[in-house]
Amino acid sequence: MTNASLPPHAAIPDHPPELPRVETLRAGCVLAISSTDLDVKTALAQQTATRWFERRLSLRSPLDPPLPDRPGRPAKPELVPPKAVEKRSLHTLKGRIATLHAIAHIELNAVDLALDIVARYATEPVPHSFFDGWMQVAFEEAKHFRMVRDRLRDLGADYGDMPAHDGLWQAAHSTRNDLTARLAVVPLILEARGLDVTPSLQEKMRETGDMESAAVLDVIYNDEKGHVAIGAKWFRFLCARERKDPAATFRDLVRTNFRGPLKPPFNDLARAEAGLTPSFYRALTSTSSG
Repeated sequence: MTNASLPPHAAIPDHPPELPRVETLRAGCVLAISSTDLDVKTALAQQTATRWFERRLSLRSPLDPPLPDRPGRPAKPELVPPKAVEKRSLHTLKGRIATLHAIAHIELNAVDLALDIVARYATEPVPHSFFDGWMQVAFEEAKHFRMVRDRLRDLGADYGDMPAHDGLWQAAHSTRNDLTARLAVVPLILEARGLDVTPSLQEKMRETGDMESAAVLDVIYNDEKGHVAIGAKWFRFLCARERKDPAATFRDLVRTNFRGPLKPPFNDLARAEAGLTPSFYRALTSTSSG
């Protein structure tokens, strides 16, 4: 996105919270990441993106606040190891709420991950269109979080009602010093996984008659294709600049920075549409049952 336009389905809240004034893109990202108020976090992410698209912000300043080690979070949900998060059947209301809660947690982390890639790598020698792409991702992830949270509230629940795991941020933290590795792990593994699992979730929601949740997942799924494409575009850009083979580099970085094999099934068509062909990931799958 290179002009003063908003992504479709902007979903800016009717009564946005009071937000701090920011002068640079990096400062807006850092303040949004740091916020423990999730309404402020998502609104500031979108406002910063909008002002950046309109070219009303400079990229960075020596006066920008420091980037925190961890994103700001409210007191709840409690963060637990991934294996401690209970799985439930989508054929019960409790199960659908648990699934939507897990998705809300993923989307919230995705907001901070998109903001972090901008703030952390604001001094990298990349075109301004790099930051355009990731602020579009941040804007849309904020929209997704609010959509899922609104749906949880429709069902009598809210984000924070259940425990959640911290694996997504740990993956980001492990690649904090290498932009190419960050692109390999976050958009090309974690976001691409959403392309694999979301269609079956949508179908199960429809089977239970929960068309509203299925519609929310439809928006997320279509946007996520674009997010993976942005990741693949810039991963290939960095590989080309360093005269490296993208697929081989991806495999090396994943083996170094990501624990465990990649697990099928893969949505090969959606992945390929986003620029992530099977040559990237097929050799990384586990052929054992262990």
